[in-house]
Amino acid sequence: MNTPKQMPQAYYDLLEEIQAVDFVLVELNLYLDTHPNDTNAIEQFNQCTYESKKLKKQFEKQFGPLMHFGRSYSGYPWNWDDTPWPWQM
Repeated sequence: MNTPKQMPQAYYDLLEEIQAVDFVLVELNLYLDTHPNDTNAIEQFNQCTYESKKLKKQFEKQFGPLMHFGRSYSGYPWNWDDTPWPWQM
């Protein structure tokens, strides 16, 4: 049985930060479904979207692909088989 590769603490910290921002985005999305004219919530949603994209780009630059189906680029050589995947942590 393969033992999971130990990643540096920065991997876990950045992944947790991404998860926190994306959680806020889900909650804001649900809120905005019922409050579509809330300017403050829309601004917060847009800011969190920007932050989420920035964090994911940083994560991928340091640790490799985060999303599949054409939403993340691969390095050379093909690095989609590098583990661990974020959901394996």
